[in-house]
Amino acid sequence: MTSRNTLTRRTLLLGASTLPLASTVLASSREAFAAAPHAPLPPASAHRFKLGSYEVTIMSDGAITAPNPQAIFGINAPPEEVKSLFERNFLPSDKLRNSFTPVVVNTSKEIILFDTGNGARRRPDAGNLLANLNAAGIAPDKVDIVVLTHFHGDHIGGLMEDGKPAFPNARYVVPRKEFDFWTSPEAATGNTANGAALVQSNVVPFKEKITFLKGGDEVITGITAIDAFGHSPGHTAYHLESDGARMMLTGDTANHYVASLQRPEWHVSFDMDKEMGAATRKKIFDMVATERIPFSGYHMPFPGLAYVEAVDGGYRYVPATYQFSL
Repeated sequence: MTSRNTLTRRTLLLGASTLPLASTVLASSREAFAAAPHAPLPPASAHRFKLGSYEVTIMSDGAITAPNPQAIFGINAPPEEVKSLFERNFLPSDKLRNSFTPVVVNTSKEIILFDTGNGARRRPDAGNLLANLNAAGIAPDKVDIVVLTHFHGDHIGGLMEDGKPAFPNARYVVPRKEFDFWTSPEAATGNTANGAALVQSNVVPFKEKITFLKGGDEVITGITAIDAFGHSPGHTAYHLESDGARMMLTGDTANHYVASLQRPEWHVSFDMDKEMGAATRKKIFDMVATERIPFSGYHMPFPGLAYVEAVDGGYRYVPATYQFSL
């Protein structure tokens, strides 16, 4: 016991004798680090993989940070319950980050773009689709088909650029029910008026180039529309299948990878019909979970490619890792 204490004291004394040298080394290290400024990397802009014979590229249009998640998700739940869910999932409860992720499918015959981002409605960190498409080697004038899930501004804002078509050689595929609502007199007044005005400037000019569809119709062979109403009157998801490989593009069926999936019954402020939106989440993600289909959600954390597992009345978000690299 005595020798151990003596050794400890001796060790401490020896350590103390080296402190001046250690302090000098640390000081010089700090100076060296101070001379090397941080070099932030640009945000990731595209994620590409194969789905059967398709080449799929999930694009980033950017992202925004919003305060007060309780004002957006779970507006029919106690605020403390929403706060607790975020904290249990290692997320801050006072703010959230929301991505915008259009998808490009190259079938080897056509280049098909699903949704167009914020476009000229640019925000500090969003509205970057055209620049990121070019960086990914996809020239906007080579896009053959533009498909829309619905007509909210962060999906149709990128259809026009400086008053001209952003995808000048494309034809367009849109849900008939969505078009009929947003071009109706009903939509032109009240709290949908701004959205209807954007539809008039960004969608209606393409009417002669539009193919209208409903649930069960095909964009092309292998890409099928699925009714996913609630977020908007004609909101539509799309099922992709190529050589037996499948994928779902769920659009805004779920707007957050924790709140919308773990608590699909929670109302979301952005859903125009909140009860229908909740029912649609359960319908779509029951299918995704039961059939083990990978999906891309427009507002999932980039690159937003994942699976879900049914758990406790909701769904656990499982990001894809190397499944598409083998």
